[in-house]
Amino acid sequence: MTTTGFDLDMTLIDSRPGIRAVYEQLVVESGATIDTELVVSRLGPPVEWELAHWMPDSEVGRWADRYRELYPTIAVDLVEALPGARAAVDAARSLGRVVVVTAKHGPNAELHLDRLGIVVDAVHGRAWREGKADVLLAEAADVYVGDHVHDMEAARLSRATGVGVSTGPCSADELRGAGAAHVVSTLVDLPAWLAQHR
Repeated sequence: MTTTGFDLDMTLIDSRPGIRAVYEQLVVESGATIDTELVVSRLGPPVEWELAHWMPDSEVGRWADRYRELYPTIAVDLVEALPGARAAVDAARSLGRVVVVTAKHGPNAELHLDRLGIVVDAVHGRAWREGKADVLLAEAADVYVGDHVHDMEAARLSRATGVGVSTGPCSADELRGAGAAHVVSTLVDLPAWLAQHR
């Protein structure tokens, strides 16, 4: 049985509209100057990493918590699945287990999956870089699909086969350079690769 891991933001879902809206509300509440277009152009790292660019370190924890609090009511309804996401997950589930491993707060990730009808076997939130690798190792993942170079690094560290999808901030060349064994332009192309990889 194969275990396939997926990242969430910009891999399975286009979360940019929702994340932008939450950051716009943080601007209103905090008074911080945040370039929300820049924020959504480089999704992948945890919210704490992003907020550290826009406010003093002493404020980051507070506003990261507020971000996660606001997220369900502001972001979830603004976010849609990326092309091929459901079919890719279904194809992976036909081969075994599917897990989502994401830097996003786990309960918020589950809200997206539930709303969009994307069925997975487990969701692991608040995982990033080496943290993703630890989860992938614990899950004995054979494949990890993601849009960021750090996803490919996590796959390599966990000895999973990294599959890059160039729907996020990283190009196909960057994903290959970070260790992707294969790169697809959208998840529409993933089921055929999974069948061949099996």
